[in-house]
Amino acid sequence: MQSKHTMRRITLAAALAAAVGLATPALAQTILKFSHTDQPGGLRQKAAELFGQKVDQYTSGRYKVQVFPAGQLANDPKAVEQLQLGGIDVTVSGTGTYATHIPTLNLTALPYLVESYDQGWKLYDESKWLQAQFAKGPDKGFRFLSNFEAGFRSMTTKDVLNTPADAKGKKLRTFPNEMMRWTLEAMGFTLQIMPLPEVYLAIQQGAVQGQENPIDTIYANKFYEVAPHVTLTKHVYSPIPLTISEKTWQKLSPADRDAITKAATEAADWSRKEVRAAEDAQLADMQGKGAKIGRPNLAPFRDAVQPAYAKAKEKYGADVDAILADADVVRKAMPAK
Repeated sequence: MQSKHTMRRITLAAALAAAVGLATPALAQTILKFSHTDQPGGLRQKAAELFGQKVDQYTSGRYKVQVFPAGQLANDPKAVEQLQLGGIDVTVSGTGTYATHIPTLNLTALPYLVESYDQGWKLYDESKWLQAQFAKGPDKGFRFLSNFEAGFRSMTTKDVLNTPADAKGKKLRTFPNEMMRWTLEAMGFTLQIMPLPEVYLAIQQGAVQGQENPIDTIYANKFYEVAPHVTLTKHVYSPIPLTISEKTWQKLSPADRDAITKAATEAADWSRKEVRAAEDAQLADMQGKGAKIGRPNLAPFRDAVQPAYAKAKEKYGADVDAILADADVVRKAMPAK
């Protein structure tokens, strides 16, 4: 017959074993930090959450993605720096954000490069020049996995913007990218660089008279509340590549690399379809809340931004010819309707 002391030891041992057993899955699980700057209600957040769900599914729960929206961890340029350092595992940002580290990616922000979503998708998926630029990522500390969608960039301003003449003397917020600067200055704007989460208040307080972003970003951040003139200039096609820290990537097994890449591709496919499908409804909702939707003749805007091409050619030479040639092939293969 066992003594009370022996029974107590057996019970304690069993409890410890159970505790260790319960703790084992948690110890085996790795959290991936995913940072982005859009609001929680936007399609970017939903695509990030879908990516996380698929990573969980395809790695059998060994990897969990924790999404930090609205610049909680970093603004866009800082997020890419954190990728390089390994402080953030995954981010999604405009192609131009990565141009600080791969300067030729500035050329993706050439104005009016493509005219439709189908053209944009074909360019990003099939352009040999663009794939060669993305392939430079690992040497810079991050790896391109897929291309989430954001859409075509348009304007929200306090005053009407029918032609480039209306831009003269107006201060517009944008992000730090030389191609965007050349384009917007050619239109006539004076520019102010600031992080996205600060823009609403800056417009409200009069520090800037407006900003430019894709419709989903305008909608999610409610910029139309403080700058009610939403003008569909569609001056730059602006997808948001999903990237992973190279430090994180090197820790992954080949199977986990395949799983995370698959999750990234499927989430990007969803993002593309949803952003395009949602645009008309978002514009209608903004209009119902007081926004004034402008659909200007784009010819004067196209003419106004020609100096941006000249500056790009002067700095980047043959790379400009290469991306323009790929874009021309795409436009001819898939004429905009």
